[in-house]
Amino acid sequence: MRLTGEPQTDLAAGIPISQTQISRKQSGTVTWTLADIDKLSAHYGLPVGDLLSGVDRAVHCLPARRRTPAPGAAQLTIHP
Repeated sequence: MRLTGEPQTDLAAGIPISQTQISRKQSGTVTWTLADIDKLSAHYGLPVGDLLSGVDRAVHCLPARRRTPAPGAAQLTIHP
């Protein structure tokens, strides 16, 4: 979520469950189900295997279109 700049409310709407459930799942109070993982995979555009291989792999495989530039990062515009 940090890399995409997406708040819990947007993720909740994207997979769709409540923001409270996202918070509970992220804190470990409630476990992620296989259905949740499948929805996360589709939401972020990542294969399930890459998502489950750990944070480093998931971040590496996250499509560029889903990334939000870091604050202060220069924007690169390519013209055809």
